[in-house]
Amino acid sequence: METIDLMDNLTSLQFEQGIREEEIPWLFLQSRSRGLMIQACAHAAFFCKLLQALRKMDGITSVSMLPSEEEEEEDPYKKPSKRHLKVGIIGGGRLGKQLALVLLHWASVPAQSLHISTRRPETLSDLQKMGIQCFYHNCFLVDWANLVFLCCLPSQLPHICLEINTRLEKSCIVYSLVTAVPLPRLKQLLCHTNILRPQYQCAEAYIDIWGSNEDIKSALQDPEIVQATSPYSTDGGITLNIKWLEAVFYAALNMCTLKEIPYQQTLEILSDLCLSVHPKTCGEDKTSCPRFTVTEFVNQAFAKTLNPSNVFPWFDLITVQLKETPFSQHLRKSVTLQEHLTVLYCASFGISLSQEIEEEEKEEEEEAPGPQS
Repeated sequence: METIDLMDNLTSLQFEQGIREEEIPWLFLQSRSRGLMIQACAHAAFFCKLLQALRKMDGITSVSMLPSEEEEEEDPYKKPSKRHLKVGIIGGGRLGKQLALVLLHWASVPAQSLHISTRRPETLSDLQKMGIQCFYHNCFLVDWANLVFLCCLPSQLPHICLEINTRLEKSCIVYSLVTAVPLPRLKQLLCHTNILRPQYQCAEAYIDIWGSNEDIKSALQDPEIVQATSPYSTDGGITLNIKWLEAVFYAALNMCTLKEIPYQQTLEILSDLCLSVHPKTCGEDKTSCPRFTVTEFVNQAFAKTLNPSNVFPWFDLITVQLKETPFSQHLRKSVTLQEHLTVLYCASFGISLSQEIEEEEKEEEEEAPGPQS
């Protein structure tokens, strides 16, 4: 259903009309807040798509992170299989609700695989009608979920962590969207190391490309916005600390370790899943395109001790995000890898960068002045 802005063209009722003249320079904070929420939801969806693809893998059927007609036609009320990722959200406020809608639409998380724990579940009737279970029981949610998003207020976090820290399984991933609470503090509160926390930096020279629509799910249909949320993008004045992307891949390795997949097969799976979408610079010859190797994730000394049947070790995601790793160096040095991951990220939202570039070039040619007589 298309969202209609009832205040469109009614200038006297719009937010800006109540702002005093001396407060006008601060209006950009409203757009920046929206930009941060779009970024957070988009990155969470990308992470879920990667984990979802790995969980669905059965050794026979190939997996993909790209949108498919099969996923679009899939009944959201159909009972999910055991291989579906079970996602829990703690916090049913503005961010929690928007995140749930984005995960349903863009990460192909079935409604029955998504639970929300909030102090006021009665306010989420729209989500409940979609098949999402909404209740107030943080421990029950953590016992059930494979991935838990923290979308609460910073003031609520210590109490929530005290509730759930003894219920977290080693394999359960906690993804924190709580601002102002750093990773070391999260580790202390949760007594857990399988935690991701994206960090964003806002530039002084802010560029407003984020629009005004509150519907984040619809905003991610805009190619310009999707490209601005790409991990290596600086468009829109909001940048992502690339350590997040690094932790995403180590979390994927941990999932393959849980499935007891030998490390060489794990590298093949990740290469096929994440590097099979190519930038335009690759041309027709794909032989020079990157493939993941073992020494890109562990040091050479450890790699030499691995036998073909060995799995990767279990990685501490907090350490990955706070310290230098072999993958840190590889991500910085390999521009080709950065390009492939950027193309994959946009393609996971149905945006073809090659097509976008071709259309831009065509528009530039049409706008260019012809030869003068």
